[in-house]
Amino acid sequence: MSEDHGTHLFLYQGLVLRLDDGAQVPKAGTLLLARQVPALAHGSVVDLGTGCGLLALLAARSARRVVATDVVEACVRCAWRNALLNGFEVQVDVRLGDLFAPVAGETFDLVLTNPPQMPTPRGREAGGDEAAADDGGPDGWAILDRVIRDAPAHLKQGGQLVFTLFDFLGEQNAFRRLKEAGLSPVIIARESQPFPRLARERLDHIRLVDAEQTLPPTGVPATCERLVICGRKA
Repeated sequence: MSEDHGTHLFLYQGLVLRLDDGAQVPKAGTLLLARQVPALAHGSVVDLGTGCGLLALLAARSARRVVATDVVEACVRCAWRNALLNGFEVQVDVRLGDLFAPVAGETFDLVLTNPPQMPTPRGREAGGDEAAADDGGPDGWAILDRVIRDAPAHLKQGGQLVFTLFDFLGEQNAFRRLKEAGLSPVIIARESQPFPRLARERLDHIRLVDAEQTLPPTGVPATCERLVICGRKA
C-alpha cells in the first residue's frame, strides 16, 4: 500500500508553491536572499539550484527573462509546476543540470544562488538529495568556489553574482575569492539567524575551518550572521 504524504504548500508574497515533489521548504538563507530579489532582478536572470523555484518566480515579476537550474530532477519538476501554478510558465525556463552547465554559452545580468555551504567533515557526507542541499565540502566552499570561478563567463558587463554566506566561512575570504575572479565585492544585506541544527552537530569541525574566528571559542552559539554578497563584473 502506498503512503499518502499529502500536498505541502508554501505561501510567500502572493506566490503559492507546491512542495510535494521532493523539494525542500525554503530555508532562512533563501528567504534572506528572496527579500533582495525585487531590487536586483532586471534584464536576464539565472537562479542556480532553484529548488522549489521561489527565487526564480520572484525574479520573473520584474526581469525580462529567467532561467532556473537544478541538478535534482524532482526539484526541476517542482519548480516548473510552480511556475505554471503562478502564471510564469512563459517567463521562467527551468532546466536540469549542475549549476551553469544548462546555460553553457549564455550570459545574464544577474546570477542568484543560495548554495550548499555547510562545512562537512570528510567521511561524514550523508548522501542523497536532501544532504546535498547542505553539504559544502570540508571547508564549506566546494560549491561556492565553482560558482565564483565560473560566474564571470556567464555575466554581462556590469552583471552581478549574488549569493548567501554563513559568516563562519569568512567575509574577507569571500571578498578575496571574488576579487581573484575579477568581480568587485560588496555586502548588500546581513541578518542574525538562529544557529543551524546541522552546524551544531558539526560545531567542532566548523571551529577548525573558522579562519576569521567568528564563533565563540566555547559553548554552542545561539545565532550566526548570514550575509548576502554581491560580486559585480566591471
